[in-house]
Amino acid sequence: MSFDTDTQETTVIETRPEAELDLPWNVIIYNDPVNLMGFVTMIIRRIFGYSEEKAAQLMLEVHHLGRSVVWTGEREKAELYVQQLQSFQLLAAMQKSD
Repeated sequence: MSFDTDTQETTVIETRPEAELDLPWNVIIYNDPVNLMGFVTMIIRRIFGYSEEKAAQLMLEVHHLGRSVVWTGEREKAELYVQQLQSFQLLAAMQKSD
C-alpha cells in the first residue's frame, strides 16, 4: 500500500503469485438431460478439432460420469472454449487445474 501525501489518496496494488497466474485451466462439460449424445460429440469435434473417436470418448465420459474435462490450458483460451460450448446450449464451465 502506498500513500500520496499531497492528495491523501490511498492506492492499493494487488499482486498474485506467478504460479497462480500460470495455472492451467480445465474446460468441463457437464451432463444434461436435453442434448443428444451425437450432438455433443459433433460440438466437441467442431470446437476442439478432436477426432471422432476422441470426441465420442469424451461424450461418453460426460454421459456416464456426469462430467468430463475436455481441454486444459491457458485461461483466456479456456474462457473462449466455455463461451463457445455454452453458445450451443451445453453445460460447460472452467476450473483451475490441480
